[in-house]
Amino acid sequence: MRKTERFTRFIDYFLEHQPNPETELKYQAPYELAVAVILSAQCTDKRVNIISPGFFKKFPTPESLMKAKIQEVYELIKSCTYPNNKAKSLIGMAKMLVTDYHGVLPSDVNELQKLPGIGRKSANVLVSIVFNKPAMAVDTHVFRVAARIGLTTNAKTPLQTEIQLVKQIPEQYIPKAHHWLILHGRYICIARKPKCQECGLTSFCRYYENLPDR
Repeated sequence: MRKTERFTRFIDYFLEHQPNPETELKYQAPYELAVAVILSAQCTDKRVNIISPGFFKKFPTPESLMKAKIQEVYELIKSCTYPNNKAKSLIGMAKMLVTDYHGVLPSDVNELQKLPGIGRKSANVLVSIVFNKPAMAVDTHVFRVAARIGLTTNAKTPLQTEIQLVKQIPEQYIPKAHHWLILHGRYICIARKPKCQECGLTSFCRYYENLPDR
């Protein structure tokens, strides 16, 4: 099967079965999503959503967070991964957001990456969700699922995966496709034992095509 056909069928399937995918991170404002994205690094969205209500009650704005002590932040986020580093990043992010961007989250991927705790993947998540820009954030789910389906070929890094996906997916679908791939990887195409019997993509999935006992 040609790659263009595989992409077409991938998009068509999800437009029919999941036309309006959304992030599972809970937030009310761009600042809150930035906090949640920093917390979500190597941590589940479920855990972040448990932490965030208490966090935002104490630090509802970047102005309040920038004045926090590291220990204060640590106590609120200590149940997530790497709480020490994330506490420092969160305070640093808030300070830069206020001093350099007047408290307004920038809409540019390169500007976002200047904020502590925000790498390329996180910046792509933010511009995709907040500003609906055609940015493809590649986490472990996206990296794995795109390769398994056959949307990417010989991609060795998240950036190579991102470039291949963005090249083939029409701009208006890129923000949706990011969520499609993440959610599919989280619940169906899981890492150790994908649930092929529950998957609606098997008719054009390269991984499934090559299973010996399907």
